[in-house]
Amino acid sequence: MQDKMRRIRKIILTGTLIAGFMNTPVRADNTAEATYKAKCATCHGADGKGETAAGKSMNAGSFARPAVAKMSDEDLSSAIEKGKNKMPAYGKSLKPDQIKDLVAYIRNLAK
Repeated sequence: MQDKMRRIRKIILTGTLIAGFMNTPVRADNTAEATYKAKCATCHGADGKGETAAGKSMNAGSFARPAVAKMSDEDLSSAIEKGKNKMPAYGKSLKPDQIKDLVAYIRNLAK
C-alpha cells in the first residue's frame, strides 16, 4: 500500500512540474535582455514601443508595428548589424549569436 502511495505522489509531482514548465512563458535569456538594455532601450524603450525622448527624436517606433512584425529575422538581424536610418550599426560590437538572441528578445517584446 505504501509503495502504491509513493508512486501516486511521484506521478502527481511529475505532472505538477510538467504543467509548471508548460505555463512558463518563453523568454530570451538574461544576456539578451542585458544587451537590449545597453544597446536598444535608450531609443526603443524598455517595452519596445519607442516612446522615449530619444526614440521619438530618432523616429525609432514600436516593435509591435505591423511593418516590423512582417520583417524576417534575417531583416531584423541585418538592421541590427548594419544599422538602419538613424540607428547605428552594431555588427562590430555584437557577435552573430548575440544579434540572433537580440532578435528573439525583440520578437518577445512585440507580443
